[in-house]
Amino acid sequence: MSQTTEAAAAVEEARPPRNPRVHRAWFVAAVTFVTIIGAAAFRSLPGLLIDPLHQEFGWSRGTIGAAVSVNLALYGLTAPFAAALMDRFGIRRVVAAALTVIAVGSGLTVWMTAAWQLLLCWGLLVGLGTGSMALAFAATVTNRWFTERRGLVTGILTAASASGQLIFLPLLSWIVETHDWRPAAVTVALAALAVVPFVWLLLRDHPADVGLAPYGATAFVPKPPPVPGAARRAVAVLSRAVRTGTFWLLAGTFAICGASTNGLIQTHFVPAAHDHGMPVTAAASLLAVIGVFDVAGTIASGWFTDRFEPRRLLAVYYALRGVSLLFLPMLLAPSVHPPMLFFIVFYGLDWVATVPPTIALCRAHYGDDSAIVFGWVLASHQVGAALVAFLGGVARDVFGSYDMVWYASGALCAAAALMALVIRRPAGRAPVPA
Repeated sequence: MSQTTEAAAAVEEARPPRNPRVHRAWFVAAVTFVTIIGAAAFRSLPGLLIDPLHQEFGWSRGTIGAAVSVNLALYGLTAPFAAALMDRFGIRRVVAAALTVIAVGSGLTVWMTAAWQLLLCWGLLVGLGTGSMALAFAATVTNRWFTERRGLVTGILTAASASGQLIFLPLLSWIVETHDWRPAAVTVALAALAVVPFVWLLLRDHPADVGLAPYGATAFVPKPPPVPGAARRAVAVLSRAVRTGTFWLLAGTFAICGASTNGLIQTHFVPAAHDHGMPVTAAASLLAVIGVFDVAGTIASGWFTDRFEPRRLLAVYYALRGVSLLFLPMLLAPSVHPPMLFFIVFYGLDWVATVPPTIALCRAHYGDDSAIVFGWVLASHQVGAALVAFLGGVARDVFGSYDMVWYASGALCAAAALMALVIRRPAGRAPVPA
């Protein structure tokens, strides 16, 4: 009799309670959104600090660009290992630790006096911290908490990652112009720390932790056991993925995506506009406008991804981005004029619209390993960004302008559009993801 009672109690414990009016998954998505914005604040600084660091320390733009490239590369290379660590230790612990590392790295920059310290604090520490808060984090949350509206949620969380970097720009540019760059670095460190309590108190690793099924699921999904050997698993998933042509096409297109966004516009737009006589605060405000329109563009891209074939969406996004970059050298001027505003709005809508269809393709081709595979694809995104962040600074030092960089990036985007069309539909799966 006691065994029957214990069995009934176990079944009752495993059975999820009646779903609330607003599913807990949306609260988790909201906390994730705020967390990613807080972590992204530091990533808005590089373009603002190139000129102040050059003037104060005499470091070349190539040297500063090298530190940015280390940051961007680690941002991507850390992501697949962070995704595996989340499977081992839980989302909440990994994210809280990452935010703390970001705050430490940002805070230590105020005492730096040599270029190697810039590489250590700005490149290594903040790169590792932000890499653990990369889009693989968003992919993990989406995969665990949602079975419906995945494209939409991916778009929303992606918008947080990109827009968080850009929305902070007006405030940080004002601080840099008025009070020097050090208070701006401290502001970012405090922003990262402020998010830690929200993560620890409100974020949960899995719907089963609160007795719920994932949003849209028809059955309760038990929480999987911790997966040991995070580093080994991340490498094992990579070794399987690299044997497929789809991985290389996704990695190649996403590398170009990073080169034409984080590496190019985010890092070099402000100094390039300043070269043409535009005030730094005005150029930073234009980047902030990109962040505003990026929210609409990325969420819309998530909605489209739920309804249309992702590879064709990618081809359209990259083609339009490439065309816009070819016109940019003609639009830079001392003041803001309507054609420049049109470029900013257009580029904002397309900024990271590529992320939802890329994640959808990873999910369709690689199943349960998709978050880690996307982490490696994101690594290629950041390697592309790192190369252009460095080479863009070198090109400016050598040629005296950024024109060559804009044209080369436009050509790369055209190549990415063709690569996206070559990606095959996943065998045995519907062409449009659920």
